[in-house]
Amino acid sequence: MARNAEKAMTTLARWRNMQMDQGKVKERRPFLASEENDLGKAEKWRQQIIREVAKKVSQIQNAGLGEFRIRDLNDEINKLLREKKHWEERIRELGGPDYERVGPKMLDQEGKEVPGNRGYKYFGAAKDLPGVRELFEQEPPAPPRRTRAELYKEVDADYYGYRDEDDGVLVPLEQDHEKEVVAETVAEWKSQKEAGLLKDVEEEEDIYAVEEESDEEETGESKMETEEGQQQFIAHVPVPSQKEVEEALLRRKKMELLQKYASDSLLEQSKEAKTLMGL
Repeated sequence: MARNAEKAMTTLARWRNMQMDQGKVKERRPFLASEENDLGKAEKWRQQIIREVAKKVSQIQNAGLGEFRIRDLNDEINKLLREKKHWEERIRELGGPDYERVGPKMLDQEGKEVPGNRGYKYFGAAKDLPGVRELFEQEPPAPPRRTRAELYKEVDADYYGYRDEDDGVLVPLEQDHEKEVVAETVAEWKSQKEAGLLKDVEEEEDIYAVEEESDEEETGESKMETEEGQQQFIAHVPVPSQKEVEEALLRRKKMELLQKYASDSLLEQSKEAKTLMGL
């Protein structure tokens, strides 16, 4: 039994359809929306475009159509959408409703608005085409810039290289390299000495040598022996006697008491009296 699609393609079926269509003039949609002056027909052509868009959107859901067919379908859908917009503008000019303001948004199967770039929309399998998915992938937000205080928290002894030798690897390597360098230098020196290329070098004066100071210089005092055999110390700085120390302390105490209990006028009078007395 033949299928319905095969029956429709038979010569008899086509001839019967032709006979039924005789005497009927099939009205075609105007190429330009501005050519239509009837509001009712403008609404009719808009509904016709919507049905075509729905049909093609259902077709583009099939990912097995191939990349080229999917791209062609997506282009045709966008072309019909632009044409629908022109008819909506013409309907508004003829006094009809404003579909751009009250009409529903175009949503995909998940209920999200159809993605697009600058008016061009992608439907169904077209969103998974090479080069299209990258357009809608959101870039991850840039990491926040760290402040100077946060950067200083990570600065420790390792940053300055103070603990490079604690790993137990660097020191043995440096020691091995040092031995190799010393051995090469000694071998080169011996070869030059045997060849007579080295001249006799006088020993350099040790500028860091420290002379031993005598006990007299360390103590700052000179010793002299008296006739009785006892050592007498002579100081190189003047040393006050006990009486001079007591007088200085007494004067200092008097000045502190005068500054504490005497007025400024009394202090001036005492200074004048001392001056007159020659003290």
